[in-house]
Amino acid sequence: MNIMTVEQLTKSYGDKILFQNVSFGLEDQDKIGVIGVNGTGKSTLLRIIAGLEQADSGHVTVGNRIRIQYMAQNPDFDPDNTVLQQVFAGDLPEMKLVREYTETMELLEVNPEHRELQEKLLKLNQNMDTLQVWQLESEAKTVLSKLGIRHYDAKMRTLSGGQRKRVALAAALIQPSDLLILDEPTNHIDNDSVAWLEQYLQKRRGALLMITHDRYFLDRVVNVMLELDHGRLFRYEANYSKFLELKAEREEREAAAEQKRQNLYRQELAWMRRGARARTTKQKARIERFENLKEQELVQSNREIDVSVASTRLGQKILEIEHLHKRVDDRVLIEDLSYIAVPEDRIGIVGPNGSGKSTLLNLIAGKLQADGGEVIMGPTVKLGYFTQEHQEMDGSLRVIEYIKEEAEVVRTDDGFSITAAQMLERFLFPPAMQWTPIAKLSGGEKRRLYLLRVLMSAPNVLLLDEPTNDLDIQTLSVLEQYLDEFPGVVIVVSHDRYFLDRTVDKIMAFEGEGQVRVHVGSYSEYAEWMSRNTSENKSQSNSVPVQKAKEAPPREKLKFSYKEQREFEQIDDWIEAAEAKVTQIQSDMASAASDAPRLMELMNDLKASEAELERLMDRWTYLNELAEKMERSKGRT
Repeated sequence: MNIMTVEQLTKSYGDKILFQNVSFGLEDQDKIGVIGVNGTGKSTLLRIIAGLEQADSGHVTVGNRIRIQYMAQNPDFDPDNTVLQQVFAGDLPEMKLVREYTETMELLEVNPEHRELQEKLLKLNQNMDTLQVWQLESEAKTVLSKLGIRHYDAKMRTLSGGQRKRVALAAALIQPSDLLILDEPTNHIDNDSVAWLEQYLQKRRGALLMITHDRYFLDRVVNVMLELDHGRLFRYEANYSKFLELKAEREEREAAAEQKRQNLYRQELAWMRRGARARTTKQKARIERFENLKEQELVQSNREIDVSVASTRLGQKILEIEHLHKRVDDRVLIEDLSYIAVPEDRIGIVGPNGSGKSTLLNLIAGKLQADGGEVIMGPTVKLGYFTQEHQEMDGSLRVIEYIKEEAEVVRTDDGFSITAAQMLERFLFPPAMQWTPIAKLSGGEKRRLYLLRVLMSAPNVLLLDEPTNDLDIQTLSVLEQYLDEFPGVVIVVSHDRYFLDRTVDKIMAFEGEGQVRVHVGSYSEYAEWMSRNTSENKSQSNSVPVQKAKEAPPREKLKFSYKEQREFEQIDDWIEAAEAKVTQIQSDMASAASDAPRLMELMNDLKASEAELERLMDRWTYLNELAEKMERSKGRT
């Protein structure tokens, strides 16, 4: 069923046309990924579709009673709201009802004899039944915990930017909608949360429209790809892998058509130079055809970029980490970490949000002091550090001026010179764009420019902290090519599984309580090993001293304990009984409208029953996830 039609949308900012005459339809089962180079208007397109911004021309037609939920890349929030209040801050009737019900319950706890509040609560109970929203709070807490947010009463002002983004994502996921629009949902969440979100969106009913640079995520979630390319929009009925094939075929066709156009243009130009006379109708038509050929704009394809690599010679002694210790407040982030870097090391650092990944990079870079141990740099090390933090840029500077502040020319290992202009072009800043003031760039374009400035310093040890955040897929492909040829050491923090698999061959994993271990292999190999180990095995492995691993630890078969097997067999019945108890208490509350003491007693019973139901649901999730892992393990043996 069609739920939305986008027709002939055009949008520009000043003299820059973002997209022109964009049209497509959206069905209720479509899961669409939108990609394109930073600055092509992806986020603008989503805001127009969500009704938050106006196009210059064209229109969006939405079906009757279609509900749209939108999460911005940088969502707004009320600093005085708690996490749960922010999650329920939407304008949908369900959200307003939950807020009103919660507020009334809080007032009744203070004044249980208040007759009007009792009557209001009964009415709200009926409305909660009608809209079927009793499980929203439980669902909200489950989603928040999966995204790494467990302090539901924390004020929004106390959260980090990444935590606020995850609260906004939880709000978007739980609010009922027919079309869910997400702008970079995988930014600022760790690998485990990304994997959970992937499964959640796979199972979710309703349409999905999202921007993301996570290529594994696109491969496993979407069934339609929309590509914005030089102001045009192309639709592919495919996931990301199939899209790459279809795009290559399209570009081959366009290249062949362009070659024909250029050949015809050369022929007509030669004829014109011989002295064409527009005396006959035939000659007039030929001259008009020449003028049309001349006026046709060549649409450049996104060709493969030959990336030359600039770096400084690196000696044998590179980087040594000796018995490093670091704690923040009462939390131990790093305990007794030792590691010796070798030439052309490619290390990916992974772990939950807040575990200390960026702290480790800052210790290596000398921006933080360790509590114990030391980081020793070799005498020839020239460090390049691409941080996660926002970099202040002089908006009046032009793009090329900003790069030339770092270096106008750098030299490669084979003695060739690379100019600032050449490097800019290789990182998707064409000549015309190089003279654009920085103030006119998008956020993603500024991040790409900052990355290029780090590379222009010709480092031989690169520290990259979440380089995939806010960078488009094409820029990531260029960076991956660059790292392929980079002769130095690369240490990268990232939650992008595809990027890690593409660029690193060792994983430095934060595995809890300050323990950091090095696993040889790709991220996928590390994740597979982790999935094959029970929580007991992980607990035992955490007690092993940190060391450079020669191979992954032995894998053991997953299995239920006797108690877990009994639980797994009976938990569906337990949940059904708990749900029935909640329903019965709600019915009893409706009958006890005139009995205030009894009503308060029932309210307390309801809270306890809902808490028990939430516990059972969490246990059901754990047991079923474990059962799925066991099933996958059987399939591989």
